[in-house]
Amino acid sequence: MADVFEVRQGTSPVILGLPHTGTDVPDDIRVRLNDNGLLLADTDWHIEQLYDGLLDNVTTVRATFHRYCIDANRDPAGSSLYPGQNTTSLIPETDFDGVSIWKDGEAPTEADTADRIARFHKPYHDALAAEIERVKAIHGVAILYDCHSIRSYIPFLFEGKLPDFNIGTLLGKTCDPAIEAAVVEITGKAQGYTSVLNGRFKGGWTTRHYGRPETGVHAIQMELAQSTHLATEAVPFNYDETKAARLRVPLKAILERIEEIASGLKR
Repeated sequence: MADVFEVRQGTSPVILGLPHTGTDVPDDIRVRLNDNGLLLADTDWHIEQLYDGLLDNVTTVRATFHRYCIDANRDPAGSSLYPGQNTTSLIPETDFDGVSIWKDGEAPTEADTADRIARFHKPYHDALAAEIERVKAIHGVAILYDCHSIRSYIPFLFEGKLPDFNIGTLLGKTCDPAIEAAVVEITGKAQGYTSVLNGRFKGGWTTRHYGRPETGVHAIQMELAQSTHLATEAVPFNYDETKAARLRVPLKAILERIEEIASGLKR
């Protein structure tokens, strides 16, 4: 089986997590998806391209498997990130519109969940945890910036249009206040864009699991509306170079600022 993650090691205190850009689906899983599932519509399309080259010597850890295999940003114990709200589970049964992605009788079982945690979820997080520890050993601190994107209109998940920048820190619990404040400041001043802190997306399991400021590990999630960098938020989800070039300016400023902040954080 091909590697289920890719790691690019750097020496910066910043680490980019990319849990949802992968589109690999092994044959034994692919044959169970229905036509809707085979669209892989809920991919964080082109996020690895969007962030590429924005920060020198940054470490990246990217899952290559698709979230329909198992969601690397969900609690492996199965707990909901947002109790009482519509969301997708550890192994999604539906897409973000609430429509089934599996053929009749092929929905994942408990045995599938255990198998896919071992095949995909655990290896990805083992790699991410190892990079966090490596970077922390160099600098005394590590900042995990978890990269995401989602369609700007999804009535099943939220009302209305999603802001362009959706910052998640679990109400300030997962990172130093200076990191949160810097990201809020930069996104708030980014002309032509909208932003929100801890709105519909308050940080996924990755951010919540690793973000322990008291240990020197800080985590923040950025959920971008796909309208900011895609030509269209529908098949074929093409990357828009002009939109992306404009968006990369505030994203670069964010990464450079939090890298600067790292040097002043308590060890």
